[in-house]
Amino acid sequence: MDFQHTEDRRMLADTLNRFVAEQYGFNTRDTIARSTEGFSVDMWRRFAELGVIGALFDEADGGFGGAGFDVAVVFEALGRGLVVEPFLDTLIVGRALAHAGSESQRARIASFVDGSQIAAFAHDEPGSHYEDARVATRAEKHGNGWALRGAKGVVQQAEQADVLLVSARTSGNEFDGAGISLFLVPRDTAGVSVRGYRKIDGGRAAEVTLDDVKVSADALVGVQGGGFATLEHARGYGIVALASEAVGAMDAARDFTLEYLRTRKQFGAPIGSFQALQHRMADVLLEIEQARSAVINAAAAIDAPRALRERALSAAKYTIGRIGARVAEEAIQLHGGIGMTWELPLAHYAKRLVMIDHQLGDEDHHLARYIALGREAA
Repeated sequence: MDFQHTEDRRMLADTLNRFVAEQYGFNTRDTIARSTEGFSVDMWRRFAELGVIGALFDEADGGFGGAGFDVAVVFEALGRGLVVEPFLDTLIVGRALAHAGSESQRARIASFVDGSQIAAFAHDEPGSHYEDARVATRAEKHGNGWALRGAKGVVQQAEQADVLLVSARTSGNEFDGAGISLFLVPRDTAGVSVRGYRKIDGGRAAEVTLDDVKVSADALVGVQGGGFATLEHARGYGIVALASEAVGAMDAARDFTLEYLRTRKQFGAPIGSFQALQHRMADVLLEIEQARSAVINAAAAIDAPRALRERALSAAKYTIGRIGARVAEEAIQLHGGIGMTWELPLAHYAKRLVMIDHQLGDEDHHLARYIALGREAA
């Protein structure tokens, strides 16, 4: 299989990397990440004008890419710049609508692509421990529509979102895959309350409470009770995105560390000339390449049969979790005390790598899932 990027993807990567380097420097990023909104609406629309959001979706849905490697190229560049704009949730919600949405729901993807609307993915719940099928939020028939009751946790950029993709149980027990349904809920719907807070890695998230929220019948995405397959499909693209973002962040952390080793002097010589530090840095470089290989494997398997696809995704997420923590620790230790300072960009990359591990399932979760999927296949 040829893993070389197409000319279009290389051009996209070059354009996005140049834009991030020139327009989204660390000071700009830090100001945006600490802002009241947690991201920049103006910057979001500029990304849209560059076609970056469109690269995440198929032509049928108003984009011009949509393959696993398109997602990987975009998010690797975003990871290098620690971009905090809501790309991940836009991808997940858009992919869910593309997979199971009605014609009118799929038409909404165009508003994501042009940056005019922002979507948030409201699935995780307090105490869910990354278990995809653990949904306690309930949806019950109410006239011709539905009434939703429950709570969602760590919903990215929920305060600024125009619409939420909410998972709710229409039948079955709390841990059943069957019986989960998906609903598009405008954030300003009566009964939706959002409590926002800053994240340690920049940007904002929120706890969302659904108190007898009434939505119409056309808010249901796909078939009643059949939302789990759509969730799995959309989260798969999210895992490719997060893993690719982590590789970009690791590349940046590597570059910062190599530059420091070349310039920091001890005993009259650059510390990078010390053999012990060279060995540690060589180990880091090998680990990053292993992570990159896992991401390539996941991106290539995104359209494969379920068993192969899900194992490749869990393998990539496990690998990223393990190696991301290793790279963050080594980079900080090789910098010494300065590596922990807020003013140094490296500390922010380390925080982001740690937090990526906790999104869409951490290292332990995906290792257990990989083993379980292997047993199922056997």
